[in-house]
Amino acid sequence: MKHAKNTICLWFNGGAEAAARFYAETFPDSSVGRILRAPGDFPSGKMGDVLTVQFTVLGIPCLGLNGGPAFTHNEAFSFQVATSDQEETDRYWNAIVDNGGEESACGWCKDRWGISWQITPVALTDAIADPDPAAAKRAFDAMMEMGKIDIAAIEAARRG
Repeated sequence: MKHAKNTICLWFNGGAEAAARFYAETFPDSSVGRILRAPGDFPSGKMGDVLTVQFTVLGIPCLGLNGGPAFTHNEAFSFQVATSDQEETDRYWNAIVDNGGEESACGWCKDRWGISWQITPVALTDAIADPDPAAAKRAFDAMMEMGKIDIAAIEAARRG
């Protein structure tokens, strides 16, 4: 894996390698790269434990750091995944939620490591950007009632 100039570093409590492998199996243009093991003991681990994992999620370079329990993820950071149809929306949403994750509102969900994901169909973005303010509001109001986004329901709301 080529060294990226800028990398998103995600702090994990021991799950960096498992998370990276899950992302690589779930999303296209995703892979697991170099895994570095600790050369000595550290506050939340022992020599030989996985310290960092380089990985790519949908083409975005990331580094998973097994830093221990001091910090946890929250919704202030999320991956937003633009999906092209309901099948792709369902596939990503279900992979995250069914693998120990949890559902949230408006297309958001959280994986089992606490990383937030916005599974956002392009149809939703287009509907909310409709030049007709009433159509945009209908689509927005429909989204506000959803967990996983239902594209047919968004398009129906947009049409009125």
